[in-house]
Amino acid sequence: MKKYLKYFIAFFIVLLSSFVLSTKTENTASDLSSTVPVTDSVIENKPSFLIGRFTDSETKKVHHKLDSLLKRINKRHDFHGAILVAKNDKIVYQNQIGMADFRKKKPLNKESVFQLASVSKQFTATSIMMLIERNQLQLTDTVSKYFPKFPFKNITIKHLLNHTSGLPKYFWVAEHEWNKSKPPSNLEMMKFFETSSTASMFFRPGRNFDYSNTGYFVLASIIEKITEMSYSDFVRINIFERLQMDNSFVYSYKNDPIKENQLQGYRLYRGWRHLKIGGTVNDAIVGDKNIYATNEDLHKWIVGLNNGTLISEESLEMMYTKGKTKYGRKVPYGFGFRIDTKNDEKVIYHFGKWNGFSTGLSMYPNEDLVVIILEHTSYKSMGYLNKKIKSIVLNNFK
Repeated sequence: MKKYLKYFIAFFIVLLSSFVLSTKTENTASDLSSTVPVTDSVIENKPSFLIGRFTDSETKKVHHKLDSLLKRINKRHDFHGAILVAKNDKIVYQNQIGMADFRKKKPLNKESVFQLASVSKQFTATSIMMLIERNQLQLTDTVSKYFPKFPFKNITIKHLLNHTSGLPKYFWVAEHEWNKSKPPSNLEMMKFFETSSTASMFFRPGRNFDYSNTGYFVLASIIEKITEMSYSDFVRINIFERLQMDNSFVYSYKNDPIKENQLQGYRLYRGWRHLKIGGTVNDAIVGDKNIYATNEDLHKWIVGLNNGTLISEESLEMMYTKGKTKYGRKVPYGFGFRIDTKNDEKVIYHFGKWNGFSTGLSMYPNEDLVVIILEHTSYKSMGYLNKKIKSIVLNNFK
């Protein structure tokens, strides 16, 4: 009997141990499962990159003024767009008014994505500065180093960045000579220049300033050649994802699908009807235009650019400094930004117009103020509106 009792006790101990271990495992699994949703929730709802906002009580007065301004310009000047104002890197005001789609009567919302037009150039310039910091190119490199058959000689990266290259307008060349049904990509246009019968330089490189969309599409083409990536992928990986610009992308007409919340440009017909503006032979080219973003993403962009997340302080200083011709004459453009220094105030800005989109991004370093305006119905008074917004904010928000 003692012998069987001994086996019984041993069996009971093993059974009890198994029960305790099983219970512990179940509890552990239960604890883990209860933490997973919390972890996922934290990841899904983590704060957007460097987004700070002033409180409603701090901005009540300026909100009232800017809301009234938006309603007025929507009614009187057919403004259908979005505005964001930031001071000290924090959002003072963000709102939109008007329609996203007139046929469907769909209003604009916070997620509406606008074509940036020429404001896209600053992303191209920053990408070039990134490659310089990685020792993958130099400002003194010529286009011919990367495209040996490029017909225009002695044009450097720096000439392209500050619009002193003298390059012909690719818009004109494509419109008059390109005879294929599909619009040219960057690489196709670079090759097409080699055989163009009409493309000729406006002046020798470095002699003058002439705003050039061609220069920035060539820069984007160089980025693609060096990195062996599409311009779209390079900007997405190195800028958009790093700054959590989740609603931004590069769009090439007839090459990329239309994305959710992507707006189309309009023009006003006979004073009341809004007609969509279709794509053109020049709309597959990227680098000079064709970046799409929300105003909140553009705020992330400016904060990230200025705080050293993307490039060094030295590189940023070059971007924000007026260029020079070979004769030492200053030009009103840095790298990707226009520079205005009138009345002892430096303004770093860029406006853009393309296919119904009107875009403005202005930085006022003295006031630590940023004004972002995005519109898609051919609004014509971007400069005036920018100044009006600045005045309202400075007079009604401290």
